[in-house]
Amino acid sequence: MKKNRLGSSELMVGEIGLGCMTLGTDESKAISIIHEALERGVNLLDTADLYDAGRNEELVGKAIQGRRDQVVLATKVGNRRIPGQEGWTWDPSKAYILSAVKVSLRRLGTDYIDLYQLHGGTLDDPIDETIEAFEQLKREGVIRYYGISSIRPNVIREYAGRSSIVSVMNPYSILDRRAEEAVLPLLQERGISVIARGPVASGALAEGKKVEKGYLNHSPEQIIQLRKQLQTLTGGNRSLSQMAIRYSLSHPAVAAVIPGASTREQLLQNIAAAEVPPLSDEEAAAIRRMSLANRYEAHR
Repeated sequence: MKKNRLGSSELMVGEIGLGCMTLGTDESKAISIIHEALERGVNLLDTADLYDAGRNEELVGKAIQGRRDQVVLATKVGNRRIPGQEGWTWDPSKAYILSAVKVSLRRLGTDYIDLYQLHGGTLDDPIDETIEAFEQLKREGVIRYYGISSIRPNVIREYAGRSSIVSVMNPYSILDRRAEEAVLPLLQERGISVIARGPVASGALAEGKKVEKGYLNHSPEQIIQLRKQLQTLTGGNRSLSQMAIRYSLSHPAVAAVIPGASTREQLLQNIAAAEVPPLSDEEAAAIRRMSLANRYEAHR
């Protein structure tokens, strides 16, 4: 599998990673999927302390025992569970980040995290304090690099200008092209990589998946029509989902995509996108003509 450098870091990530959020809580099944991914060239595993209330980190940790050197391990922080309260509360404070990383390390069964990501963010956050926390963890060797996972262009601009982030995780697909206008050009200019999540748009761009609901500003009818148009570009050498993954990878700012997988079949379909030809400039342009160039309406 082709590997790309993540921003200015020394991390070389396979262009197709594994988003671990959808693995579920069945231990043997989740570990089996992760092992198969690693054996087929995937090295970027993305999880978060939020997923399944920490259980996802535990499963990833068990799966990588004895294989830690094969993995670029990414997790996230910022959502805090307060005992006695329902749900999660947002806490990007330095004190919380410094304490939460210890819990993630224990769950993951490792003494360092390759890529530690802020799991959200707003302009009202104590951004300097948040950056201080990540920089301290870098100095201490607890994390190698840090990034953010955000859909807010105004927050992304702040971190791009004020911190040493190497990556931004952002939704990017044929059905969600918002990043093309507000995010990707900025990050390409700054040498910060994008990790694209949702390349098959929650299955809306996957074979055999019935379209029952819309996606962003696309109605089910629009998605069905777009899928028919896209099929004319597959050329018999790419499936619909593989073409969708190749589209997300076609922008030079994107270092990796992280499609999720809850079954072995989904995993293999995603990884197979590494073996099909990249999109030509003409093919990417044709897809842009067929699809909607949606925009971020808020947090600009």
